[in-house]
Amino acid sequence: MATYVLIPGAGGQAWYWHRLVPELEARGHDVVAVDLPAGDDSAGLQAYADTVMEAVGDRKDLILVAQSMGGLTAPLVCDRRPVGLLVMLNAMSPVPGESGGEWWANTGQGQAMADCAAQEGRTLSAEFDPKESFFHDVPPDVTAEAFSMEESPQSARPFAEPWPLKGWPSTPTVFLQGRDDRFFPLDFQRRVVRERLGIPVDDMPGGHLLALSRPKELAERLEAYRTDRTPL
Repeated sequence: MATYVLIPGAGGQAWYWHRLVPELEARGHDVVAVDLPAGDDSAGLQAYADTVMEAVGDRKDLILVAQSMGGLTAPLVCDRRPVGLLVMLNAMSPVPGESGGEWWANTGQGQAMADCAAQEGRTLSAEFDPKESFFHDVPPDVTAEAFSMEESPQSARPFAEPWPLKGWPSTPTVFLQGRDDRFFPLDFQRRVVRERLGIPVDDMPGGHLLALSRPKELAERLEAYRTDRTPL
C-alpha cells in the first residue's frame, strides 16, 4: 500500500480531488488530500509545505501528486522528507530564485494559451473565463457543484516569493499533462519541462482539471507510475 498525497493548485481546496480519492482508495491505498491556506496572506510557500507535512504526519511510502500551482510546493516537501515519487500534474515548474509571479512571463504562458486558442478556432474572452479554460471537459454536474461553492480566494503571497530551493530535489519525478489543457497547452509544457527539468512529458486525454474530468483514467495512470517507477 502506498500513501498518495494530493496537493491542489490555486485556491488550495482538497475538494478538487474528491473524485480521484475513492478511485485510489478502492485500489487499496491511503490518500491524503490537502487543504492549503490559500486565503491567508501571511502564508507563503514554506507555510504551504508545512501544511502538507502536517497533513502527512508519520505516513511513509509517499507519492506526491502536484496539480498546477501545487508544483511550487511539492518539491519543498520532497526536500524535507523521503518521497518515493513526485508526479507533476499539469503543473508549474519553477527554477531557483524565480517567483511564481515571474513564471508566467518567463515561460511565455500567456502567448502559448492565445496560440492554442487560435489553433483550435477559439476566441479568448477579454476577461479570464474559468469555465472556458478549466471546465470545458468537466461533467456538467461537477461543474455546477464547483460553481455553487463559495469561491476560494488565492493570496498573492506565494506568487511574490522567490522559489527557495537551489535545485530540483533528487526525488524521482514524472510529468503528466492533459493533452487538451487550454491553460497550459501540451506543446508549451513539453518545452518548459524539457528546458527546466530535463524530463519528458507524458500525456493523457483531458484538460487542466484531470482529477475532476477523468478520475478513473488518472488513477490508472498514477498506478502505472507507482508500479513501474517507484521502489515501494
